[in-house]
Amino acid sequence: MKRIILFSFLLLAGCDIFNTRDAEQPNQPRSNFVPAVKPEDVINNFINALKDLNVENYLACLTDSSFSEREFRFDPSSTALSQFPIMAQGWGKKEEQQYFINIKNKIPEDKQITLTLTKELFGSPQGDSLIFTASYSLNVPHNDPDIPMIFEGELNFSMARDSRSVWTIYYWRDSKSNDFPVWSELKGRFY
Repeated sequence: MKRIILFSFLLLAGCDIFNTRDAEQPNQPRSNFVPAVKPEDVINNFINALKDLNVENYLACLTDSSFSEREFRFDPSSTALSQFPIMAQGWGKKEEQQYFINIKNKIPEDKQITLTLTKELFGSPQGDSLIFTASYSLNVPHNDPDIPMIFEGELNFSMARDSRSVWTIYYWRDSKSNDFPVWSELKGRFY
């Protein structure tokens, strides 16, 4: 009997059943999205979602009416309104999703969107909300030769905490600041 136990032990020891295996690579790219417990987290998540072309993380930066009495709304620049009348009908989260999916499909896999913010200013909190303003430069390396790749302007985000105590953007106003096309024009072209 002792020989059977000893033989079984030696057999099992040679099978590597007690060794750990290497972890498999994840199918999805890693996300650096963090719960937005501070307004700054929303801005970082927003920049990273653009860079990573991550639709879910991009939309998570915008107010979800399931967790807030507010609904997300985008207010385009006047130049974009004159070029893209569809924007005058109201631009919400559904339109943001469609535009972002369309632009993601036009960007080569080895490229990424780059958003640079300057003159950033967080306003004083007013209860559960605050206003964030910044100048932006957006580099979108898409493959459509008829559309510019650089967009610049001023953005104004109204942000609030929802019922989960997570900060999100519920209102976004875009305005022109120089001769470059603005973000609104990018949205209008890719919607």
